[in-house]
Amino acid sequence: MSDTAQPREALLALLLLPDQAIDLAQAALLIARDEYPDLDLGPYLDRIDAMAETVRGRLRGGEGATSRIAHLNRYLFDELGFRGNVAEYDDPRNSYLNDVLDRRLGIPITLSILYLAVGARSGVPLAGVSFPGHFLVRYAGPDLEDEILIDPFHRGALLTPEQCRRRLLESFGGRIAFHPALLRRASHREILERTLNNLKAGFEGRRDYPRALRVQHRLVALRPDAVEARRDRGVIEARLALYAQAADDLDAYLAARPAAPDAAALRKQALRLRMIAPVMN
Repeated sequence: MSDTAQPREALLALLLLPDQAIDLAQAALLIARDEYPDLDLGPYLDRIDAMAETVRGRLRGGEGATSRIAHLNRYLFDELGFRGNVAEYDDPRNSYLNDVLDRRLGIPITLSILYLAVGARSGVPLAGVSFPGHFLVRYAGPDLEDEILIDPFHRGALLTPEQCRRRLLESFGGRIAFHPALLRRASHREILERTLNNLKAGFEGRRDYPRALRVQHRLVALRPDAVEARRDRGVIEARLALYAQAADDLDAYLAARPAAPDAAALRKQALRLRMIAPVMN
């Protein structure tokens, strides 16, 4: 695939691959191209490859899970200085992998994508964990059970399921009940979807609706059968006075979910948008 391809088309082509064949780092960098249209993926992917080569050179072969994790942690966090951006957690740059590589700062999911990318290239079996409120990584090798959970945001700290349960309680006050299924392995598409949702939430929080819409287009492309994604796009389009497009998206949602709890309100909104659209054109 050429780096000169349009970013949306390039990502769509990547998403046609089987899930585990999707290169998370490449996909994350293609998402960053929405913000940085001239971004050259090659040097960043080369940098990740070089990191993995360093880690591979330190693995003697036959090490257990904790030894492999220790090598990754020592290199990424102690030597290279990657860390969680606690001071400016909501900075959008924390969600773009090129910025994370340049600044060595990120949020849980982007630091996890880097961790997964280096692990995959260096032969360390890892998987993402889409834990509520804080993305994690788990060691995914066959040589032991799936209890080893890793927090790249906190310098690769190892966690137990019980510690995750306590974190969930502290973060959500019991509104989300802990269940072992919350620690399951996330697909690559789920990881990319969460990355995009983080970006969208950040832009909406800043009332930057043009950028939020751009991200929502990605989410619709990622999950074309998810009518909720089209509903959410319609809501953003309405904020940007894209009335006809908004009505189309809301109508698509209502056709698929006629009895949804929000159907009555959205039906009224879609009708109003249809009435406004000819006047605005």
